[in-house]
Amino acid sequence: MGRIRISGIYQDGEGCWCVDKWYKGERLRNRFETAEDAKAWLVSRLDQRRRVKVWGERARYLFDQAAARYLDEYARLASIEDVALLLAGVMPNIGHLYLDQVHDDTLRPFVQARLKAGRAPKTINLALSAVRRILNLAARKWRDENGRTWLEAAPLITMLPLVGEQREPRPITWAEQRKLMPQLPDHLARMALFDLQTGARDAVVCGLRWDWEIPVPELGLSVFEVPRKAVKGSQRARVLVCNSVAQSIVESVRGQHPEFVFVYSERRKRSKPGPMETMNNTAWQRARTKAELDDLHVHDLRHTVGMRLREAGVKEETIADILWHNRRGMTAHYSMAQIVEIRDALELITDERNRFNKSLSMLVREKSPQKVPTPKTKRARS
Repeated sequence: MGRIRISGIYQDGEGCWCVDKWYKGERLRNRFETAEDAKAWLVSRLDQRRRVKVWGERARYLFDQAAARYLDEYARLASIEDVALLLAGVMPNIGHLYLDQVHDDTLRPFVQARLKAGRAPKTINLALSAVRRILNLAARKWRDENGRTWLEAAPLITMLPLVGEQREPRPITWAEQRKLMPQLPDHLARMALFDLQTGARDAVVCGLRWDWEIPVPELGLSVFEVPRKAVKGSQRARVLVCNSVAQSIVESVRGQHPEFVFVYSERRKRSKPGPMETMNNTAWQRARTKAELDDLHVHDLRHTVGMRLREAGVKEETIADILWHNRRGMTAHYSMAQIVEIRDALELITDERNRFNKSLSMLVREKSPQKVPTPKTKRARS
C-alpha cells in the first residue's frame, strides 16, 4: 500500500487514493483514482477552510453533504425513503459538485439518461423536485459558522413538461374486478378487496398495524387511526373507516400476526408470516396479465373507489374525507357523526346495485350491447 508525502493522503488495498484528514475539528474525507486528484482536492478544501476561518468567506458545501443533512433533518417524513431513492439516482451526476455548481446544465445528463432508460417525466420531476428542495434550504435556512447561508442563491430548476405524458386514471369495472380477484393469491386478494372498500393507499394497506385499531362497538366496526408519519403528504393523523366488507376482511386475518394486519405467508410450513412492502409485486403483475388487465396499477383501485362513490351519489366532501384529500375547514379529529357518514357512504360500494350514473369510459370498456335504462315518466294529464 503506497503513500505520498502529504499528510492525510494514502493508497488503500484496492489501489484508490484516499483522503482522511482532520482540520480544525472538521474531517475531510474522499476517494480518488489518482494521487494527483486526491492532492488537488485536499489542497482546495484546506484553502477554502482557511478563507472561511480567516476572511469570513462563505463556506462551500458539496451536494452530497446537503443531501445527507436533508435526509437527517426530515427523517420523520412519511415519504423520506422514497426521497432517498430518488436522490440515490441523481447522486452520481451531482453528488460530488459544490452546491453552486448544481443547475440545469449539470442536471441535464441525469435527465437525458433517465429519459433514454424509459423513465416517466413525472418520476424524473420528483427527483428534480428533491434537488430543488435541498438547494432552497441551503440558500434560505442552513448557515455556516459565520452566519452565511450555505448557498448564496438557489438556481431555477426546470421541470419536464407533463402535458400529454401523464397516465390517465384507470378505474376498473365490476366485471374486471370479478376477473382479477380469482387470479390473485389469497393474501393479495384480501388486500386488494380491502383497498376497494376503503380507498386506502398501497403503503397504508401494507403497513396497517393492529395498534392503530379503534373498535367502535356502537357501529359494530373498527376504525384505524393512521399516524401522520405513515400518511403520504399529510400533516396529521388520518382515520380509516371500515365498511362491513372491510371489517369482515379484518376479522378474517385477526391473529395471523401480532403487529401487522396484512401479511404474506407461503404455504411451506417453515415460513413465518411477514409484512408486505408493496402490493405491486410479481404476483400482482402476473394476475393482472391473466385477467387481461396489463395496464392496471394498484393505485387504480383507489381511483375505482372514488368513481364508485360518485356513481352512488356520495357528496364530494365525504369522498374527500374517505380518500384523505386535504380541504379547508376539516377538523383534526373525526366525530362519531363523520364516522357514521363515511361508513354509510362506503356501504354503498360493497356491490353493484348503488350506481346512479356511469362514466363514458366505463360504458365503452364494458361494451354493453344494451343501453343504460332511463326512468320512465308519466304523461301529465290534460
